Amino acid sequence: MTAVSTLVRSLLEKRGYSSDDQIQAFLEPDYALHTHSPFLFRDMEKAVGRLIRAIREGERIAVYADFDCDGIPGAALLSDFFAKIGYTNVEIYIPHRDKEGYGLHQRAIDTLAERGVTLMITVDVGTTARDAIRHAKEKGIDTIVTDHHEITGDEPQAFALINPKIAPYPYGSLCGAATAFKLVQATLIRGRESGDTRYTTVTDGWEKWLLDLVAIATIADMVPLTGENRTLAFWGLQVLRKTSRAGIIALAAHLRLRKSELTEDDIGFSIAPRINAASRMDSPELALALLTTRDALEAETLARALDKLNQSRKGVVAAIVREARKRVLERFSESDRVLVFGDTDWKPSLLGLAANSLVGDRGGVVCLWGRDAEGRLKGSCRSDGALSVVDIFTHAGGALVESGGHEMSGGFTVADGSVHALQDVFARAASELDAKEAIKEYEHDVNVGLSEVSPALWRDIARLAPFGVGNPKPILHLSRVQVSAVKQFGKEQNHIELSLTCMDTGRSARGYDFFRRADGFTSLPAQGSAARVLATLERDTYRGGVALRLIDVVST
Repeated sequence: MTAVSTLVRSLLEKRGYSSDDQIQAFLEPDYALHTHSPFLFRDMEKAVGRLIRAIREGERIAVYADFDCDGIPGAALLSDFFAKIGYTNVEIYIPHRDKEGYGLHQRAIDTLAERGVTLMITVDVGTTARDAIRHAKEKGIDTIVTDHHEITGDEPQAFALINPKIAPYPYGSLCGAATAFKLVQATLIRGRESGDTRYTTVTDGWEKWLLDLVAIATIADMVPLTGENRTLAFWGLQVLRKTSRAGIIALAAHLRLRKSELTEDDIGFSIAPRINAASRMDSPELALALLTTRDALEAETLARALDKLNQSRKGVVAAIVREARKRVLERFSESDRVLVFGDTDWKPSLLGLAANSLVGDRGGVVCLWGRDAEGRLKGSCRSDGALSVVDIFTHAGGALVESGGHEMSGGFTVADGSVHALQDVFARAASELDAKEAIKEYEHDVNVGLSEVSPALWRDIARLAPFGVGNPKPILHLSRVQVSAVKQFGKEQNHIELSLTCMDTGRSARGYDFFRRADGFTSLPAQGSAARVLATLERDTYRGGVALRLIDVVST
């Protein structure tokens, strides 16, 4: 193991890694040692046997993937697998976000059956699709589910259910694309053992080149970057930086990202939003094409198109947020814990992003609804964590046609005649629940002086990357800092930049945050005042060197 600084060792100890073996496994994850055999999945042997038989007998196979930045990379890696073994009797189906919505749909299954499909592999959907999978079976289609969502109620009658949350698989937090990757890995192993030249001619370990897609999905889907996920993301980023994938090369160039230095932040803030923009604003197939094309000119065209869609998405969301803020001021008081309202002109696929902005403004729970392309009223909710969105849905009685989600986010469909009563229904549901404390003091990981902020410190901290859920960026506490300048910038003046000076040494540094007004901090000092700063250390891609990403600034 390479030498470990006192700072890094201290940070790792706070994360529960104290022994040399634990520290080495974290800092230098070994792909062979720190990933699990795909055959630990309960139904993997069944799934692989059925897939190999379908390929051998020339059956038509469909990959049915979700439309987000987990399902689409998963579909892309399965597409790459089939292309690698030379199997062409396959198609990929991604439901339209507005016209069809999330999940496995019977009308889509009917279409696939008409095209002669006899085996369907799902990606990031299917665990709870009991009716749809039963319908597929009636249509003569066997289903292999690769998914990672929670299992509620009876399992679907799938031919095989590959889900890391089912024992005996030892790690339950894989994303959907990683689960599909495990199917590819297992199929290549058993295929080679069969002696079939389709598989024996594939170089041993070739599937590791698919880890760039696994890393994109793992980081975008915000699953914990611990255990096996850390290993997959760590090595997936190495592959991403070397990728020959034309679409990634074109997108990185268009966004002026250095491919050889791509990080989890580049995925989270640049790559994933553009992949998601495809389904939010147009067709998800555009994102799939970007990840699978081998044509450089097509890749450049797709990269520009997705960036344009993302810019359009930003504009539409900003317009919704502006209008929504006006309605909040007109209709609600500061004491309202739950806000529910909407507009039939609003696009449901964008409302989660808008609701998130409003929660950032005022906390609580915000639910926005709109009308989709099929005429259904659909909405998205976001919470600051004090109240569970799913609990609110559960306590809403029969007001909703359908709903689902997690503690801090969720979606619903509501009948036209019930939509205007939702404010009262959700507020009453919230009153029946015990609210947790949503706001907590920020805890810092380490005390540093502003004079210590340097590229060397950033390189030391960066050894803990990739950062994300379960492995957050270390929070630095800086005291004896003077705020020498304050600047707000951006079209809506919603970004902030501070010039900070060390009161002991005179060293200076830049502090910034996006989408944070000056009043978004505990007590932003005036120019020339002393302050205590909590921040993460970031590579400054705008001006070079490093800068502080501000979390909180308090007068001293």
